[in-house]
Amino acid sequence: SSGINAEYGGAVMDILMFRSLDQETREYVLDAMFEKPASDGERVIEQGDDGDFFYVVDSGTLDCYVKIGGEERMVKTYGNGESFGELALMYNTPRAATIIAKEDSVLWALDRQTFRHLVLFKTMKKRNMYEEFLNAIPILQSLESYERMNLADALQSKSYKEGDVIITQGDAADAFYIIEEGEVVVKVKDTFSSQQTNDEQGEVVVNELHRGDYFGELALIDNKPRAATIYALTDCTCALLDVKAFERLLGPCVDILKRNAEVYEQQLTALFGQVSLEDLRR
Repeated sequence: SSGINAEYGGAVMDILMFRSLDQETREYVLDAMFEKPASDGERVIEQGDDGDFFYVVDSGTLDCYVKIGGEERMVKTYGNGESFGELALMYNTPRAATIIAKEDSVLWALDRQTFRHLVLFKTMKKRNMYEEFLNAIPILQSLESYERMNLADALQSKSYKEGDVIITQGDAADAFYIIEEGEVVVKVKDTFSSQQTNDEQGEVVVNELHRGDYFGELALIDNKPRAATIYALTDCTCALLDVKAFERLLGPCVDILKRNAEVYEQQLTALFGQVSLEDLRR
């Protein structure tokens, strides 16, 4: 049969090389996996051989052996939901260990050619889509074409349902967001009304953002907590850039991004009087 089940699909997608794949590509990868029985004592992978498949254990156990000083030594046992052989999907390197079934087992397998075809095809499709999208964002005009290409490769797409909280005021900053589709609303806690206690503090709408707009950059630049809460106003999709990639790829835009702080503070002053972003982070 083909197509790994949801229980083990989660384990597969937690592997580092799969984490950046969008949902559609993840489903393609999982559907491309096929069931492979391994009988007790079968040598599934032989150290030194060319790598051809990546495996996830559905049932049973398998021992991992590495040749040390001419002797095979067992270094690990794989069980349900664990995986091995992923390097074969990315690199043309010989197998680094031998895997032997300890009992009759069932594996899910994915061949290198299928994986590379799926991922490379989707990577190019994603790059082309994001390049066109990023070219239309004014603050990114200062980037060279190759810099936007690198940015496109680093972005991860994430979907939200209407009403979902995307970032929360006061939380640590971990990513920068660009809206691909849909709308979001920016709200801050109304901590400035003297009549309210902390328990009664509501939220005030500061802004609404749409496709091509971005948010979350100031907390990354200043290394400060989030100054606002962002909610999905409609079902929406955002492109995320984690903090390390943000620092590496958006360095040329930092001065422009910092200027946004003045705009945000003007919006807050219009709502609350003389208020700064620092007041919202306390």
